[in-house]
Amino acid sequence: MQIRKQNSIRLKPGVSRTAHLFAASFFWTVAGSILMIRGWFWIGSGKARWLVLLALAAGSVKSRFVLDKTAGKILRRISGMEDGTCIGAVFSWKTWLLVGLMMAAGISLRIFFHPGMVIGTLYMAIGWALFLSSRNAWLMWFRRVHHNN
Repeated sequence: MQIRKQNSIRLKPGVSRTAHLFAASFFWTVAGSILMIRGWFWIGSGKARWLVLLALAAGSVKSRFVLDKTAGKILRRISGMEDGTCIGAVFSWKTWLLVGLMMAAGISLRIFFHPGMVIGTLYMAIGWALFLSSRNAWLMWFRRVHHNN
């Protein structure tokens, strides 16, 4: 963390690119895990559990064809940063806006519809896609940590 003094003290939570890679990996993994846990409980027990397989298949497709590309852009962006860049820059402002919109959409779904099998399957699919695509950032972080040692 850097502190600069000019006219006033400014606190800048700057971190290394390695820390940005860890933050991106961690964020995607945690967000995906939370969504999958919620989805698991909303799908329910019994015969409806086959929906988990459907969600995992859909999430795998979304991961491969959508989120892997997004992860690649984020990782290239982080690789181009200088060490000392603010931790909040781990994602672009557009990505942070998208995160906020997705959270608002999830809250709206839960407010207007009873979370059940359909929303559970959707959450499980999106969560699995995030979780699976986090592998790209974890791999880059792992390589960077072991290359620098």
